[in-house]
Amino acid sequence: MRKISLLLILFVILFTCKEEPQENNDKDITIIENGLLKGIQVKGATPETFNIEERMKAHNVPGVSIAVIENGKLKWAKGYGYANTNTNQKVDVHTLFQAGSISKPVAALAALKLVDEGILDLDADVSTYLKSWKLPDSKFTEIEKVTLRRLLTHTAGMTVHGFPGYTQKDSFPSINAVLNGKGNTPVIYVDTIPGSIWRYSGGGYTVMEKIVEDVSGLPLEDFMAKNILPQMNMTNSTYSQPIKESMQNNISAAYYGDGKIIEGLWHNYPEQAAAGLWTTPSDLSKYLIEIHNIYENGTKGILSKHMVTQMLTKDKNNWGLGPSLRENDNALIFGHGGKNAGFTNDMMAFAKSGDGVIVMTSADNGGRLIGEILRSVSRYYDWGTHNPREVNIVKIPNDELEKYTGKYLLDFQVPNIGDYIIDVTIVDGKIRAIDPDNEVNLFTPTEKTKFIDLDKGDRIEAKTDDSGNISFLLNGQYNFNKINE
Repeated sequence: MRKISLLLILFVILFTCKEEPQENNDKDITIIENGLLKGIQVKGATPETFNIEERMKAHNVPGVSIAVIENGKLKWAKGYGYANTNTNQKVDVHTLFQAGSISKPVAALAALKLVDEGILDLDADVSTYLKSWKLPDSKFTEIEKVTLRRLLTHTAGMTVHGFPGYTQKDSFPSINAVLNGKGNTPVIYVDTIPGSIWRYSGGGYTVMEKIVEDVSGLPLEDFMAKNILPQMNMTNSTYSQPIKESMQNNISAAYYGDGKIIEGLWHNYPEQAAAGLWTTPSDLSKYLIEIHNIYENGTKGILSKHMVTQMLTKDKNNWGLGPSLRENDNALIFGHGGKNAGFTNDMMAFAKSGDGVIVMTSADNGGRLIGEILRSVSRYYDWGTHNPREVNIVKIPNDELEKYTGKYLLDFQVPNIGDYIIDVTIVDGKIRAIDPDNEVNLFTPTEKTKFIDLDKGDRIEAKTDDSGNISFLLNGQYNFNKINE
């Protein structure tokens, strides 16, 4: 009996060590979750920090999940808020979120594995691999060919940037129907010379998905479930679309920007490689760790070191074979953002050190919150990757600003809205602008005619022509003319 008890205790100890990555990291978590920083800071002022839960409320973000890796290991992970506000189910580290475009670099591993195995060639004409669907004939492909390398680096000249998804009431099209423009997006084709420009294309990744399916004889979700995800121990991830009921026990609903839950809880995406992954930050950390271990340590893994080196080699616009790439103090960083209806996410990691972070949110408004979280993480671990922008501010008396009070009309019609008018008032030396959706911007002066929203980062410049007509240029591209009432 004593022997059995000792074995049981040993098992509990081993299991606890394996499943508790945030052991001894409570201090890290507390400081980070109370150290959120806005993207704009006033030069010379002490930075104001915020608690994650108060910022979730401010941005209408019901649920957040975070994972941090250090030296190629999961350091800590934590969930915040609610996965479903209708049922009061809370987010934990096992809650599934839609990854959005983070689906792309993970799905790219399928094609790269087939290249590693000699089944595909990165630089061959993909038409030789496509069977049940063919690229539409184009004058552009007579000059250069669409290749797997170009599809993965967004340089193949393919159309269709992204996909809106399908509600639970919509019919669910096949991948061929999507490619042929029979779903809710246009036909996917080549409209410029392959290799000539960089242009983000979810359509290109849908073609990549079709190549994997035609060559392997398996639907993408089955290929990933058999050959990719389990090899990285991503056991809480799936490309199943619609997601199987067996995986819906702990799953996040999706939310609009106003904080309201999406009807049907989430959208479905037949474009699996481009947008169809359901996963968690902890599972995505395994992808980042796997690539780091192969790249830096030559560890035997999902791909060869030679292939991972190619994967993390910059092509046009600093893009690799799947992930986006950038450098910080000569340190290579790889990662990707993700946006589906009601979900916003980001992930990044240092290729050599194995440090990184993943943040997933259940909201259209999650981007601003993610930025604040990443600034806190970067500041605490001294990464230098997400530093706030510092600005000088000046004081202008209200009576000098009163001339800007009134209504302003955007100089072009907005689809489904028509005239886009903002209402401007002056409050405590700042310009207050309300748009048609009742969203408020508060612009602080940085120069006599230039202003910035310290919370959102939006900028306006006031201009007056020779006739005294006033206009605002928003973010350097949208012109609003004052309406003379």
